[in-house]
Order: sequence, then C-alpha cells, then structure tokens
Amino acid sequence: MPDLFASVDLGGTKTSAALGTADGQIVCQATMPTDSHAGPEDVLNRLGVLLDDLIRQAGRRPVALGIGVPGLADLRRGTTLFLPNLPTHWRDVPVRDRLEPRLGCPVYLLNDVRMLTLGELMFGLGQTAHTMAFFALGTGIGGGLAIDGRLRLGPLGAAGELGHQTILPDGPRCGCGNRGCLEVLASGPAIAAQGVWLMQCGRAPRLYQIVGGDVSRVTPREMVAAAEAGDGAVREALERCAEYVGIAAANVVTIIHPDLIVLGGGVADIGPILLDTVRRVIRSRVGMFPADDVRVERSRFGDRAGLLGGLALAARNGAV
Repeated sequence: MPDLFASVDLGGTKTSAALGTADGQIVCQATMPTDSHAGPEDVLNRLGVLLDDLIRQAGRRPVALGIGVPGLADLRRGTTLFLPNLPTHWRDVPVRDRLEPRLGCPVYLLNDVRMLTLGELMFGLGQTAHTMAFFALGTGIGGGLAIDGRLRLGPLGAAGELGHQTILPDGPRCGCGNRGCLEVLASGPAIAAQGVWLMQCGRAPRLYQIVGGDVSRVTPREMVAAAEAGDGAVREALERCAEYVGIAAANVVTIIHPDLIVLGGGVADIGPILLDTVRRVIRSRVGMFPADDVRVERSRFGDRAGLLGGLALAARNGAV
C-alpha cells in the first residue's frame, strides 16, 4: 500500500486540505473557511481538526505534510514571515512547531503560488518541459519559475513573483507599493473594474443585460460573454489586459527562454482572448531569438494544482 501524504492550501478566504499519494492521486479532501480574523492560533487549531477528519476517512496517517502559505515563509524553520492579506500578517508564526506534534510527521512550508507551480511541474504540463514559467491569474497575480526541472526560489523563497514586474512605469499604484505592476493591470478585479466603467458609461449594453445592471456581478467571465455577444469596447478591454499579460510573458521569455508558459487561475478561464493574445505578443516582442518554440498553455488543474503541489512537496521531503 503506497504511503499517504498530506497537503494544505492556506488561503485568505478558504483553506483546502487533502491526503494523497506521491503520484498525485488524491484520496480524500475537504475545505474550511479560513476565518483569518480569528488569528493564526485559531486557524491552525481548526486546520488540525480538518486534517484529523481526513485521517479518519483514510484510515491512515500521512508520512509528511506540505503546506502552501500566501506570502513569505522561512522554509528552513517552518515559520511564516509575512502574509500580507491575512490579519496580523502572521509574522513569525511557528506553523511547523504547531502542526508537527499533532500530526506526528514532518511539515514543510512553501509559498502558495510556488506550490501551484510545483504541482504543474510534477503532475501537469511541466512534466515535459525543461524550463517553465507559471502565471497564477486571479484576485491577484502570482507566479513561479522552474529551471532545469527545479523551482527557482531565491534566498527568501520569493523568486518568481511574476505579477509584480513593472508593465507601465507610471501606472496605478499596486498593493506592493510599486506602480504599474501586472497585478494592478490584469488581475480579476482590475479586469472587472474596466467592465464596470464601460457599463456605467453606456458602452457595454450586452454586459448590462447579462448582469441585469448589477455592477457587483461583473467578472471577467461575464465580460467574455458580452464581448462574444457584440460589445466591442468590452472585447478591447479584455484584449488590452491580455496584452499586459503578454508583455510580462515576453519579458520572462527574453530572460530565461522557457519551453513552456502555463496560465492558471480564474482569469485563465477567459480562454482564447487571453491565450491567443499572449502568444501573439510574445512573437511580436521577443526579438533576440525565435520564440515560436515557446508553448503557452492553460493549466488543466484549476483549484487542484495547489493541493497537488503540496503532495509533491511532502513526498520530496521539502526539496523543490
């Protein structure tokens, strides 16, 4: 019987956990609200209960746990350093010391988007790539780099923050403090904001119909539907945001010339408008060498990529 490994994807709104095997087969999984306002101690206690429930379902204990955290962590000590979107920012929270005694197995930490990248590298499209870049396009934009089949983490585990490269030097202020980051231009909320503006200006009648005039219902998905129904201004807005992603991808291609660029997260669901534009921009902006051999693909894992990455992290004893 193969060993079981545990995986946790800690998010600002929800936290997912799973038990699975080293080859990426998930045996059981569950989700809980993070309720991060209650503080790190409470979140970790409830996470322990969630993992206990999974262990009872599986009838076996895991050999190791891999956990993705939304920010910086000291990977050697197993502590969080700065989780910007969680109350108290989880500064110096000893996650490993809290969970290891309860689970009776080693616990390994990694940034959540780097864990997504690891999942894609080990079980997805990255299996056939020598060098890969992963863009996680959602509420924010994160990323990860795999070079020669290994994650490139840097001294703080923060290498690969592809969403915080400067695209417009005088662009809007980003949450990181910089101006014109990819995240502030092409994340899900940034795209939706363009849709709301067009709708309120009377330039998106199809979008208005689709959401019944309710601006809170505007998302990139509804904008795609409106563009396909004939809203030209909405299509232009989507293509502009996709072009920003393409510029970011072209920068990465020029720097490391990956075999593969994978687009994941909810924004990747907008489909051909994104993929075709990114491919076109790479071809037009990379001039130092032919870039036709760089594949640009959408991740097939969706929300499962993080959990798969945690299984890989645990199975590899924290080595990435």
